[in-house]
Amino acid sequence: MSFVPINPRPMLQNLVNDIVVVRLKWGQTEYKGRLVSIDSYMNIQLSDAAEYLDQELSSQLGSVLIRCNNVLWIKAADQGGDTTMDG
Repeated sequence: MSFVPINPRPMLQNLVNDIVVVRLKWGQTEYKGRLVSIDSYMNIQLSDAAEYLDQELSSQLGSVLIRCNNVLWIKAADQGGDTTMDG
């Protein structure tokens, strides 16, 4: 069985203008908002963003820019639970 790497960029481009959840590497911090854009480094721009700490609303932020190296994962907000990786 061989490993075939998958480019995440097309998946992220398909999420532009959708509501997403972005989990940071540090603690239990998540941001939920509309994905405005993503650049070639995978920096993320959200609008109407809200910050959640330990899954509880902390504050409404509006527009935010999240640097790529802080992101643990990103998913569509309407996507339930964890995703399984089949390969």
